[in-house]
Amino acid sequence: MAKSVGDGEQPARVEGEDEKIQTETRQSGVGSAGHDSEKGPGNGEYAQIDPAIARRIAASVDDFMTLVNEANEANERERGMKLSHAFKVYPKAIGWSMILSSCLIMEGYGTAVVGSYISYPPFRDKFGIPAPNGEHQIPASWQNGISGATNVGEIIGLQIAGVLCERWGYRYTLLSALVAVTAFIFFPFFANSLAVFLVGELFQGMAWGVFQTMTVAYAAEVCPVPLRHYLTTYVNLCWIIGQFISAGVLVGLVNRQDEWGYKIPFSLQWVWPIPIGIGTYLAPESPWWCVRHNQKERAEVSLKRLARSSGFSQRDADAAMALMIYTDEMEKQVSEGTTYWDCFKGIDLRRTEIVCFIWLAQTMSGTAIGGLSSYFYQQAGISTADSFKLSWGQNGLNFVGTVATWFILNKAGRKTLVFWGMVVMFILLLITGFMGIHNPPSTAEAWTAGTMVILLSATANFSIGPVVYTIVSEIPSTRLRAKSIIIARNAYNAINIAFVNVVSYRQLSPVEWNWGPKAAFFWAGTNIIFTTWIFFRLPETKGRTYAELDILFENKVPARKFASTKIETLVDGTEAAQKEQVDHIVSHTESRTVEG
Repeated sequence: MAKSVGDGEQPARVEGEDEKIQTETRQSGVGSAGHDSEKGPGNGEYAQIDPAIARRIAASVDDFMTLVNEANEANERERGMKLSHAFKVYPKAIGWSMILSSCLIMEGYGTAVVGSYISYPPFRDKFGIPAPNGEHQIPASWQNGISGATNVGEIIGLQIAGVLCERWGYRYTLLSALVAVTAFIFFPFFANSLAVFLVGELFQGMAWGVFQTMTVAYAAEVCPVPLRHYLTTYVNLCWIIGQFISAGVLVGLVNRQDEWGYKIPFSLQWVWPIPIGIGTYLAPESPWWCVRHNQKERAEVSLKRLARSSGFSQRDADAAMALMIYTDEMEKQVSEGTTYWDCFKGIDLRRTEIVCFIWLAQTMSGTAIGGLSSYFYQQAGISTADSFKLSWGQNGLNFVGTVATWFILNKAGRKTLVFWGMVVMFILLLITGFMGIHNPPSTAEAWTAGTMVILLSATANFSIGPVVYTIVSEIPSTRLRAKSIIIARNAYNAINIAFVNVVSYRQLSPVEWNWGPKAAFFWAGTNIIFTTWIFFRLPETKGRTYAELDILFENKVPARKFASTKIETLVDGTEAAQKEQVDHIVSHTESRTVEG
């Protein structure tokens, strides 16, 4: 296996290094007439690494020829790997990823509990104020403040995660967050005012922010291509599992009128950290993280711990190591930096745009109504008990939707599933809005609106809900993956604080705008804006290795051609660099022979 030049050494500069990067694409017999209107990168059917970049990589490693050929061997192995073989060889990778992703069960449970408390009788009676209809309501300002505090905490936690994971790795960063959240649960549990409750949600949000990025990045880096969408969408499933458990707990306690009616749901959060923490401590570190930090022996140990020895030979390990090193070196030559600012430079700017906008699309698609479903149902005229039962059923359908995604995502593709999911959600939002034209809506209209919200939520969790986790883990470069996910998730949190939370609570609150089901018209408008962006800007990443995605982005392939552009082998484009290195070695050997 080829080795990189040591960190303390400066790679030799090669002739032509400073030349402008040119696209290397080849036509496959298609006439040029079909491309007359498209000049520039990515207008061919085939793409390969820029020879100038290949020469720079060759100057940075000892044996470029071996590195490229072993990397190509691993790349072909991943591309041609059948799903059954992946399950057979990588059950340990699946298990470790599922354990770490379980941190999101805590976040899903906690955020669902807080989101439901605005409509939960014991909590409203304790902290609410009388409304015109005679019931106690949590003021919209406090609703915004509490949800905003959670989002602010998540933003802080995400930034902390970006710093800690660079130093400690994914595992120890998650462990620190698990310890912290165990302590932070005491705040809402013992809260005697909304102010204390708000502070508790701020601190819990910090831990949840760490969970949001570390689990996704880890899932993306411990499995081969055939398993990637299963493990990354499982992150969303964990969030739904937490919501489902929360809904069941609230249904069971909805008739309890004392303070334990809302304290018990919070106390149950102490069940999760210890078992998840033990599993996280025992898990192997991401081999990609080890390679990025020049810990190649540790990376190989992690690779072997993630696979069964009977199906993963030393040759396979060497090839997998070569692919990671080659991908890492390729990204270094395109963009050497690994800071947040580097996410907004060069080709990484396009990648950052995609991960940010796809996560914004998720929260602006109309899911805000589904997230406040219990409250929405009550404002639509459904009883309190029935509203929580509907929410419980809604979470069950969300679970089914995410699982169904596993069976169709690799056939339909990321972009196709997300786009048509958004279109269906737009239609459901329009129907929901029309059910609120009459004020107050009839019983039939109220239940129809409630049914549409259930279908809306199920559609979201069959499409953009889980698929966004796959997209945001695949699009960034491997060296900037964690930071790109952090930036994207913070964009999501920021728009929730500044816009979604402010608008959605006021739309439904009977003491504020009191729009009821008509609020769906507003979200139909935001949905169509982001659906348009998805159609024109979201590339298809199905079945691509990280090295192939780097080549496609470096070649500036348009989003509409990502799926059709072919990369035959990783060797293409490196031939000249290999020959130059061989000639240099031969020349050096001959000169030493003459001197001897």
